[in-house]
Amino acid sequence: MPSAPISSITDPAACSGFSRRSFFRFAAGASALATMPILTEAHLAHAARPTFADPNKGIHIDANENPMGPSEAARQAMINIVPRGGRYLFPLESEPVEIFAKQEGLNPECVMPFAGSSEPLHYTVLAFTSKDRPVVIADPGYEAPMWAAQISGAPVVKVPLCDPRGAAMHDIKAMLAAASSPGVIYICNPNNPTGTCTPRKDIEYAVAHAPKDAILLIDEAYIHLCDEPRSLDFVRDGKNVIVLRTFSKLYGMAGIRMGFAIARPDLLQKISSFGGLNALPVTAVAAAKASLLDPDLIPTRKKRIAEIRTESIAWLKSQGYTVTPSESNCFMLDVRRPGAEVQAALAKKDMYVGRIWPAWPNSLRITVGTREEMLAFQEAFTEVMSGSTAGLVAPKLPGRLAKTPFTHMS
Repeated sequence: MPSAPISSITDPAACSGFSRRSFFRFAAGASALATMPILTEAHLAHAARPTFADPNKGIHIDANENPMGPSEAARQAMINIVPRGGRYLFPLESEPVEIFAKQEGLNPECVMPFAGSSEPLHYTVLAFTSKDRPVVIADPGYEAPMWAAQISGAPVVKVPLCDPRGAAMHDIKAMLAAASSPGVIYICNPNNPTGTCTPRKDIEYAVAHAPKDAILLIDEAYIHLCDEPRSLDFVRDGKNVIVLRTFSKLYGMAGIRMGFAIARPDLLQKISSFGGLNALPVTAVAAAKASLLDPDLIPTRKKRIAEIRTESIAWLKSQGYTVTPSESNCFMLDVRRPGAEVQAALAKKDMYVGRIWPAWPNSLRITVGTREEMLAFQEAFTEVMSGSTAGLVAPKLPGRLAKTPFTHMS
């Protein structure tokens, strides 16, 4: 199989119509955007919406959020810690780290907490890539490494997913062959946006055959939703692997911000030089601890999300549409016409879906919401697809904003 072409990131903004007025909450004008540090899934989802959306109105299945929110135990833990919110409480930060490390058989020195997993993702690319050491990513895939590469000046190598209308998995051998001296090879497993899992044997192949100085950055933001074996044992074995975990997805803490980077201490030391040593929100620490100590949380939520996902995909297939075989809380839906038109038409019905990836312009990413939300999506989607969507393309960004590179985070 021929390797994918190597190209520098000159306009990642082409991946979505990036933000209008709402984005200026995050930057004081277009000139500031070029120096924005880290963008999140929320930034990209909100910016890609064809219309401005009241967060209290409509149905939002476009940002891979978990509508269940934090567990009851996590909510109570946050309530209990609020009276102590006037203190930094640094010692508390070690508690979820130690619990997680014990559960996974890790040395606590190999686990570093962050406010989500986006920061360590960003810092890893900054630490291990340069103009001579590219970052290799899947396409379509999570765009966050592209933004960090723009800052470090590193080229980005995009490798198409193999069997895109079938398995839609990372093409590991092509990714390893795509650059002679990669700094970071990024594997999101399950993949965002397709929700597909890369088998353990392929991950093992990547660890065994990656160039000696390359870092395998394995993003397991959605790992609790699938059955594939995890990758933490590579850290225990001292490999050049950094694994990312977040509480944003299954744990329902996207707005609370808590995550881990798991790696050898020397690798963690290198990425922490770029940031991550500030105090974490005490509410996030308390919620993370309570979530980790709840033995029923993962299996219960995994089952519920899988049931709704299976129902939604089965319905779409019964209507003749192609959907990626997801094991996550999102999937890609081929709408057989420009995805931006369908996205805009749904937004007019206060149904917010998306985003769209340039590699698959006729596909939309759909987040798995509640059963009621997915039934409402089916109704709105049926209406849109039975009518005309001509002329409903999302507006393009004006002036300098259209040239500004962006990506996202977990």
